[in-house]
Amino acid sequence: MKKKSSVLISMQRYFFTGILTAIPLFVTWVMVDFLLDLMRSFGEPVVRWLFNHLVAYIPGLSTWLIKPWFQASVAIVLVVSTLILTGWLATRYIGRRFLVFFDSIMNLVPLVRSIYGSVKKLLDVIQTRPDGVQRVVLIDFPSRDMKTVGIVTRTLVDEDSGRILAAVYVPTTPNPTSGYLEIVPLENITSTNWSFDEAMSFIMSGGAVAPSRMNYDKSADLKDLFKDDE
Repeated sequence: MKKKSSVLISMQRYFFTGILTAIPLFVTWVMVDFLLDLMRSFGEPVVRWLFNHLVAYIPGLSTWLIKPWFQASVAIVLVVSTLILTGWLATRYIGRRFLVFFDSIMNLVPLVRSIYGSVKKLLDVIQTRPDGVQRVVLIDFPSRDMKTVGIVTRTLVDEDSGRILAAVYVPTTPNPTSGYLEIVPLENITSTNWSFDEAMSFIMSGGAVAPSRMNYDKSADLKDLFKDDE
């Protein structure tokens, strides 16, 4: 009886160990599958139109061109190539001028202007330092007895008291694209001395990947709140 119980306990332990081993692979597969499916959905209509015309001129290739997996593969390659080309053009003068022109067109459409403008500003904020304040901080959330990692997106000034306030985005685990926006007085913010990449690794891994030290109760130095990211 003891032997049977021991076997069951071992099987349970192996089962949960297997789950913990499979979770990172499953999450990675889901994210990669989502990105590939998204790229395929964007590129497939163009590929299908192009292949339909090629079949008329090169009938010998029709066996390959009509295969769904082949069309999907070419669609993904097409989208990736387009993104690389777009990134390259964005770093050149003519590309930057085109982006300015494109932004002005998007700003003419009321609903699109609100969505496009908000997303673009958020991406710009992520890539730039917010008014001299260190980006990665700790704030009291959801109560004074707890702290969470936040990303400072900008600073504000209280019109009545003149206090400096920080707009802090609090990402959720393991998906940092959703979260909360908190307005926190600057004196209630704790400096972490973490880089943006370290904070994202900490959040997405549920705290498993993190620097070995942090300042929880008090900033290492108040001036750290006004330094560049590492």
